[in-house]
Amino acid sequence: MTGQAALLLAKQMKEMQKDSDMFSCGFRDDDNPFVWDVTLFGPAGTPYESGLFKAEMSFPQDYPNMPPKLVFTSDLWHPNIYADGKVCISILHSPGEDSFGYESAEERWRPIHTAHSVLTSVIAMLAEPNIESPANIDAAKEFRDDIKAFEKRVKRCVRKSVDDM
Repeated sequence: MTGQAALLLAKQMKEMQKDSDMFSCGFRDDDNPFVWDVTLFGPAGTPYESGLFKAEMSFPQDYPNMPPKLVFTSDLWHPNIYADGKVCISILHSPGEDSFGYESAEERWRPIHTAHSVLTSVIAMLAEPNIESPANIDAAKEFRDDIKAFEKRVKRCVRKSVDDM
C-alpha cells in the first residue's frame, strides 16, 4: 500500500500546487511524500484574515484508508485547535461511527477525501469554529462570552504569523 499511497500523494500535491489561493504546500523532503509543509492563508472576512499559518500534515502509510494528521506550528488561538497545534475536526477522525455519538460516519474520514478537502475543511473551520465540541475550551468560552477579546487575541496570532515568515 505504501507505494500506491506515495503515488497518490505525489499526484495530489501536483494538483494542489496548480490552483489554490487558500494555502500553499510542499513536501518537507522530496524523497518523502508522507510529510507536507503547509501554509494556510487566513480566510477573508474573519479575524484570521491576512494570517500566514504554518502547519505540518503527515499521512499514514495506508493513506487514503486512514486520515492524515494536521498540526499547526504557528501559534493559533481557535476553539478547534489544541494548545499543541493539533487540529480537531471531524474529517480528520478515523473512519466509522463515533463511539461517543457526536459524529456520524459521513462526517468522519472517508477514502474519498483528499489533502485538498482536508485543507479546505480547515479553512472553513477557521472561519466558523465549532464551540459545541471544542479542543481548546478556553478559546471556545472566550469566543462565546467575549468575542472582542477573542478577536484581539487572534489578531496577535495573525501579526506573529506574518512576522515569523
